[in-house]
Amino acid sequence: MAGHPDAAEMRERYARMMEGRRVEMLEGLVILTGLYMAISPWVVHFRSTSPDVAVNDLIVGLALAIIGLGLMLFPERALGLGWMLIPIGIWLIILPWVASAGHSATRGIIWNNLVVGIIVCLLGAATAAMAAMGRRRPRATRA
Repeated sequence: MAGHPDAAEMRERYARMMEGRRVEMLEGLVILTGLYMAISPWVVHFRSTSPDVAVNDLIVGLALAIIGLGLMLFPERALGLGWMLIPIGIWLIILPWVASAGHSATRGIIWNNLVVGIIVCLLGAATAAMAAMGRRRPRATRA
């Protein structure tokens, strides 16, 4: 098989295909974080007391899950968009004071959004760093 005329091309194609899978662990964490954020109003029990925050958490959580799904299905294209997770994480951190009635929120809402927002920011930074490392490597090294 090593002497086959297409062996080098097959190795190069396989290396290109595997290169797009740099973010396997991160995409799963983004999906899980998004799904948790979507159900967090029911987990932390603030759906009825802060409906504005609950709706926002649901929408942002589903958006995060869709971004994670995009990272999983189209890693070579979506990896460059991982930086979008950083502003989403910042929004989650400030959300309890911005979207709640009277600009005050319970301790549970604040801690929930703070922890998830920090996790989303860290995932965004890691994804952006991976995308930057992938762009810095010369084309000859990638094969």
